[in-house]
Amino acid sequence: MNLAKLTTARLQLVSHEPEHLRALVRGTDFYERSSGMKAAIGLRDFVVSPDVSAEWRGALETASEADPWRFGFGLVHRESGFVIGNGGFAGPPDVNGFVEISYGIVPDFEGKGFATEAAEALIAYASADKRVRTIRAHTLPQPNASTRVLEKCGFRRTGEVDHPTDGLIWRWEKSANSL
Repeated sequence: MNLAKLTTARLQLVSHEPEHLRALVRGTDFYERSSGMKAAIGLRDFVVSPDVSAEWRGALETASEADPWRFGFGLVHRESGFVIGNGGFAGPPDVNGFVEISYGIVPDFEGKGFATEAAEALIAYASADKRVRTIRAHTLPQPNASTRVLEKCGFRRTGEVDHPTDGLIWRWEKSANSL
């Protein structure tokens, strides 16, 4: 599959290998031995959270190769070498050309612009794919750090969605052609 590395001013986004993510589920020591990368405090929480879908966990268990559309990227802080978060997609582009981005930064690195940097790299990656027409994101239905990131990246709030597990959320969209 497409093993990808994206570079920004302060981050390198490295495609997650499924075996590395499975190791991270077991613990950061396993992850560091498997991947050769250092995990920042809180990184494991992204893959063991109750918010992680059973469908994603099942796909991870059977996956044998990296797939940025399904397993995303580790966000490597270039200066320290620590993996400080995850960024990726809810899946490959659908038949209508929609793709959804998501990102998360560990607490020690929050509030420093890394989420915006990661989101911009994800937008560029998705926009380079001819199948993608619209990039989406969802947030809690109130102004917060994620809504500020999306606004900085040129997203517009397009409405509210009643999500089956998250309840009421805000939908944000950006045209892939707007870059």
